[in-house]
Amino acid sequence: MTMRPTLDEPVVISKFWRTRHRTEAVHIALREYGGNCLIDIRIWRTAANGIDYPSTKGLALSVGKLKELVRALVKAEAAARELGLLPPDDGGGS
Repeated sequence: MTMRPTLDEPVVISKFWRTRHRTEAVHIALREYGGNCLIDIRIWRTAANGIDYPSTKGLALSVGKLKELVRALVKAEAAARELGLLPPDDGGGS
């Protein structure tokens, strides 16, 4: 029987500001909860003391749903470009 890898600590994948005031950020991480590996997309808030704290606002899905989530986000980006909500992709990457 093959053992499933475990995560002792969350693995932070990305962080970016949600607001231009830089008081809320989106953190994307892989973490384990209750013996399940999750992709966690959560809003974090910077407190008056300068320390970031996770809020209850977010989404945690089994990593098994990751491929489906990525496909949905790719579709959302394409639709936003079609609707003129984002500039056309120049193919140059960022």
